[in-house]
Amino acid sequence: MNRKIFEIEEYTGQRLDAVLANFLPEYSRTILQRWIKEGKVLVSGKIAKAGQKVEIGQSIEVEIPEVQESGIVAQDLAVPILFEDGDLVVVNKPRGLVVHPAAGHWEGTLVNSLLAQCGDLSGIGGEVRPGIVHRLDKDTSGVLVAAKNDFSHHFLSEQIRTREAKRNYYAIVQGEIAESQGRIEAPIGRHPKDRKKMAVLSQGGKESITEFSVVERFAGYTLVECQLVTGRTHQIRVHFSYIGFPVVGDPLYGTKKQKFSIQGQALHAHRLSFRHPKADRLIVCEAPMPEDMNEILEILRNGQEG
Repeated sequence: MNRKIFEIEEYTGQRLDAVLANFLPEYSRTILQRWIKEGKVLVSGKIAKAGQKVEIGQSIEVEIPEVQESGIVAQDLAVPILFEDGDLVVVNKPRGLVVHPAAGHWEGTLVNSLLAQCGDLSGIGGEVRPGIVHRLDKDTSGVLVAAKNDFSHHFLSEQIRTREAKRNYYAIVQGEIAESQGRIEAPIGRHPKDRKKMAVLSQGGKESITEFSVVERFAGYTLVECQLVTGRTHQIRVHFSYIGFPVVGDPLYGTKKQKFSIQGQALHAHRLSFRHPKADRLIVCEAPMPEDMNEILEILRNGQEG
């Protein structure tokens, strides 16, 4: 079992399950509530109760169950490989492809494809996320690395954590950004009312920093290159929506009326650089702009808006 302990320095008077959702955003509220009912959550050493509210100074201990074997099948989905050796594999994930399986959706994911294309992957991520070091949203395309052994998994994860690894994205945003470059510093956390969304929070959010530079300007739109300084869920999408330039096609943070035909947001992870875990050399992998984003850019260059 994996145990995590959190100290309550804020959130006083809030429900335990809501507070846990802020500490463990990768798990749904339903799962967190089930763990509370099963006695897997302690508050200051005592078994928590459903609906319990927390106070500053308390500690929360959560027993996170081990991922159970799910019988994930290998499926060759022809995901393009950008680099591969005995320690890792770097792919160009297509837009619309989910990274890892979940309950009720065990097939047709990047993990299924990696199992078919690469065979053994690191076990640290568990049965559901073998080899996965970082992730991309379903409707974000681009470069993603997976580890083939535990040493590489630890090594690459540490580079992501310490920000040594560099992740660069292209995004087409609505609006004309006047500055040639900028830095967005705004803390991100779970949206207080919509658990499917993230939001910039005045209190309780985690440090979130996105740097960007303008690549090309159009009438009413801008192509930007972004570099993640931190890596929060939906970070680029939330940050650009927050400053008034939502990503084109974004179903969660963009405008309801979209003028272009694209499946999801016009966001592409075009470059990933990191130190190789064993060769100790810099690896730089790039994925070309996907066709759907190229089509939007051509429309804009021709002076049209879709």
